[in-house]
Amino acid sequence: MKRESHSFIWLKHFVLAVAMLVLLTACGASPGYHHLVVLGDPHLPGRHLEVKEDALATINSWPDVELVVAVGDICLDYGTDAEYAAAKDFFAKLHKPLVAITGNHDYLYETPSGSAGGLIAGSRESQEAKLEKFAETFEMESLYSSRHMGKYLLIFLSADNPEFQIGISDAQLDWLRRELSENHKSPTIIFFHGPLKGTLRDYRHWVNKPAAIAQPGEKLHEILADNRQVFLWVSGHTHTPPSEESYASPINLYDRRITNIHNTDMNKGQVWTNSLYLHPDKVMVKTYSHQDKAWLPQFDRAILPPEL
Repeated sequence: MKRESHSFIWLKHFVLAVAMLVLLTACGASPGYHHLVVLGDPHLPGRHLEVKEDALATINSWPDVELVVAVGDICLDYGTDAEYAAAKDFFAKLHKPLVAITGNHDYLYETPSGSAGGLIAGSRESQEAKLEKFAETFEMESLYSSRHMGKYLLIFLSADNPEFQIGISDAQLDWLRRELSENHKSPTIIFFHGPLKGTLRDYRHWVNKPAAIAQPGEKLHEILADNRQVFLWVSGHTHTPPSEESYASPINLYDRRITNIHNTDMNKGQVWTNSLYLHPDKVMVKTYSHQDKAWLPQFDRAILPPEL
């Protein structure tokens, strides 16, 4: 009898593994992890809408995705009614559960009148109206929330403090303190539009400046220092692409223990997304190029949860 080639044996094992995954999915069995996909700054409708829609179609085709998180700047510029209508139409094409959080472009700026432009802070009344529009569009009872997924606590924070470019209000910070206090034994992942200070190199003049980081910085630092269960921070805002050397590097570590996962925007003509695979013993972070239809293994990261 002829011996089977190594390539043929590998192919048989691969087909068997795929068939087993399909069988487990059909039977409702868990694959042993939870798969989240992060969308950075969609800026809708924006440029290259067909490219953004193609990325959603790819995510829809992944059978193990349990949740998609859009980390702010859902709207292109000002949070207008037209931008929110475009966002609603866009996400209607997503067939996975969605959590959306606000960024500065979703509420902070005054809607220009006539041909006038520029990003000028709107009145508090207009900002509150746009935050309400955000909640209405995505059918949210609150702009910030949490949920457990496996052993992990996921916390979703929204920019809602007009004193900062990407700030968190005192009321939301109080909620965050309570949520962390009540779940101090749960390894925690926080999603917010802005990154933590110092988790990128200064590759642009505004990176790590007050308008480009999560605020208020001192209060957030105090909260994070008091809650050692927080080990991942997932952000957008800086539009940092995989081509930037600090996209996935040791500098992403905040206070020597919290890894900041940076996500680029969807407005470039090509889309990259980060996937978080929540395993019981680690979180695997993987980057996918929707233009190349390929995973980029050079950016694979395994983040260990803290021992609590």
